Amino acid sequence: MKHVIALDVGGTGMKAALVAEDGSLLHEARRATGRDRGPEAVVESILGFAAELHALGAQRYGRPASAAGIAVPGIVDADHGIAVYAANLGWRDVPLRELAGRRLGGIPVALGHDVRTGGLAEGRIGAGRGADRFLFVPLGTGIAGAIGIAGRIEAGAHGYAGEIGHIVVRPGGLACGCGQHGCLETLASAAAVSRAWATACGDPGADAADCAEAVASGDARAREVWQTAVGALADGLVTALTLLDPRTLIIGGGLAEAGETLFTPLRTAVRERVTFQRLPHIVPAALGDTAGCLGAGLLAWDLLATEVPA
Repeated sequence: MKHVIALDVGGTGMKAALVAEDGSLLHEARRATGRDRGPEAVVESILGFAAELHALGAQRYGRPASAAGIAVPGIVDADHGIAVYAANLGWRDVPLRELAGRRLGGIPVALGHDVRTGGLAEGRIGAGRGADRFLFVPLGTGIAGAIGIAGRIEAGAHGYAGEIGHIVVRPGGLACGCGQHGCLETLASAAAVSRAWATACGDPGADAADCAEAVASGDARAREVWQTAVGALADGLVTALTLLDPRTLIIGGGLAEAGETLFTPLRTAVRERVTFQRLPHIVPAALGDTAGCLGAGLLAWDLLATEVPA
């Protein structure tokens, strides 16, 4: 059976799969990234994991994988196959496509940015299916974005397109790791809500999920924290939709797991802020934490589709 290798590399864990031509997952596996062992060990873990899947596919399906797709965090030069920089993994300028191709017997390898790769999957086979223009925004430790246009993801001239988390929504506000103050992700990411709620409730172990539960139960302190985050998120999203005019706005990540506790006030807040803009459909992501892996599989199949026969 013809198949490809899909690998989604995160800061703490890796998700991998063998993916058939129809997009079905033939085999799934997970393991720790092992970033505590240093960047070189992380790269070796990625290559070793991919090699194991390559061998498994050949044994189980009678032929080796036809291609591989790898999604990684940080700054990615997809055109040249280089993982440029990832703060949480400690690497710089890793020629991951070349290294993986060599380890996997010369099969073609596609390298992608984790959020854009997840957005590709959500757009084609997830919550954005059928939308010609969409914006995918996962609310996790930080906030990023993937701009979908006619079945592909726009990376920008330098690979930085979609960084909605660094739109300044509160000038002079909290310091952000990027060097600015008042960035969206300092207020509306899952990590930001966790910090704000831990302070408000006095429990250093409290997180965003706890805050959402408290909001649902009517806690006034939680409601204030939640409204602050939702208001900032709506401001950032309205800026994005003013620039991009998406037909569908897909919200994912940990904060989206709050369901209508998030989506009901968010839709209202966005509606209150628009003037001439057309409201997009605001929907939850559909693929959960498999989006990156499914997207990596799509990258691999896309690579095969664009290859020129010898």
